[in-house]
Amino acid sequence: MNRRSLQTFDNSKDPNGPMYYNGIYHQFYQYNPNGSLWGNIVWGHSVSTDLINWIRLEPAIERTTPSDINGCWTGSATILKGGRPVIIYTGADTEKRQVQNIVFPKNVSDPYLKEWIKPDNNPLIQPVGQGLNSDQFRDPTTSWIGPDGLWRIAIGAELNGYSAALLYKSEDFVNWTRVDHPLYSSNASTMWECPDFFAVLPGKNSGLDLSAAIPNGAKHVLKMSLDNCDKYMVGVYDLKSDTFVPDTVLDDRRLWSRIDYGNYYASKSFFDSKRGRRIIWGWTNETDSSSDDVAKGWAGIHAIPRTIWLDSNSKQLLQWPVEEIESLRREEVSHQGLELNQGDLFEIKGIDTLQADVEIDFELTSIDSAGPFDPSWLLDIEKHCREAGASVHGDVGPFGLVVLASDNMEEHTSVYFRVYKSQEKYMILMCSDLRKSSLRPELYTPAYGGFFEFDLEKEKTISLRTLIDRSAVESFGGGGKLCIMARVYPVTVINGGTRMYAFNNGTSTVKVPQLKAWSMRRAQVNVKMG
Repeated sequence: MNRRSLQTFDNSKDPNGPMYYNGIYHQFYQYNPNGSLWGNIVWGHSVSTDLINWIRLEPAIERTTPSDINGCWTGSATILKGGRPVIIYTGADTEKRQVQNIVFPKNVSDPYLKEWIKPDNNPLIQPVGQGLNSDQFRDPTTSWIGPDGLWRIAIGAELNGYSAALLYKSEDFVNWTRVDHPLYSSNASTMWECPDFFAVLPGKNSGLDLSAAIPNGAKHVLKMSLDNCDKYMVGVYDLKSDTFVPDTVLDDRRLWSRIDYGNYYASKSFFDSKRGRRIIWGWTNETDSSSDDVAKGWAGIHAIPRTIWLDSNSKQLLQWPVEEIESLRREEVSHQGLELNQGDLFEIKGIDTLQADVEIDFELTSIDSAGPFDPSWLLDIEKHCREAGASVHGDVGPFGLVVLASDNMEEHTSVYFRVYKSQEKYMILMCSDLRKSSLRPELYTPAYGGFFEFDLEKEKTISLRTLIDRSAVESFGGGGKLCIMARVYPVTVINGGTRMYAFNNGTSTVKVPQLKAWSMRRAQVNVKMG
């Protein structure tokens, strides 16, 4: 069984309400307690002191009232003044309308917050008002306090046939009033799921609490889930108009920035007051079949939690695995001063290649030969990754990693870069090609990919970090400029060991000044309490 063992919530869907409270990290998630297929959704609940090892508790929110009898769907947690946590979530009511409900912890002195109480006044917010679709009104954000002292939340919705993050205000967190304008809306799509709204600064440990004073130089981010991926905009929160104003508006949503360019959806972030950082979680689904899900008894995992922050140019988000994941590192191998000529494969030995953490720096000996960048590639990057695969020779690239490879290379997954020259900058293509990841038929095996800008004349090296965990391959390019989460199901994993290589198939020689790789031990994930 290709079971993920570094960090996972088996049989889980959307991350819900992550928070840090009284020394404990809480992660809730969409969960079917009766099976591995969608349905009977409640809020699963797991707790941790280190974001890596998790204890599974009983479900926190179950389908017990008319306002959530048909499903306890996605929502968010907020820490109120005085430190009391609260959750607002979407329920599917008796008419299958989407309404917003609230729950409070039964005992705030319980660090695990095992029990939650539903007040009698649910639902708090109903899909009423001109232009609203009661079937497209869900996933409230974490709340924040505006300059007028009132609480605010945003809810994903379809408004007059277009996508919107609707804005609501409250003085007491119980009685909510819809503001006469959305936080932001767009006619580029019809519905946003799982919106997230937060403030960011440059620097890994410069996370911000949206309800605290936001310093100069900070930006705001509006994230939304659509088109089977998570997209985002960077901009400012205009306090006078109570609206989000993106720095750049692109009419074609295919060009919007993405949190992750692979299998990653319904992400949710929170401010970690323990470390002063913002952490984001995403859901990655299975890409085999529903019958496979039933056979193994679980479906869906969460990606490794990531620290998320703003780049120095205040234009895009950067992400990196939380540093706690390094506590799982065991045997280490290290190589310096490698040279990879065209066609070279350098095998990385001495570690468990099924559960590994690999960091490689690639130094380019010649960038003058980089081919020209075609902006039309941005409209279908996966198509370009398919056409410019890891075995297709280029000028500068492809170079990168081959992971989960069988002895004869019939099965392998390639994570690699290609370098292109734009008018005034270099564009780096990063692909995670799953087309030969398994000999099993009827799997979804795309070639994921994305582009990021890079100042090669200044930085000289391009970094790649890949975490491998049997069926999960999670990669971070350019120091976190671009992330690709992938699911693979190689037969080789079932039968035994796999191989791992650094490679170069470009005509230009690539140097590897530093390569480090570690075996990763198994985390204690969703161990049942008691």
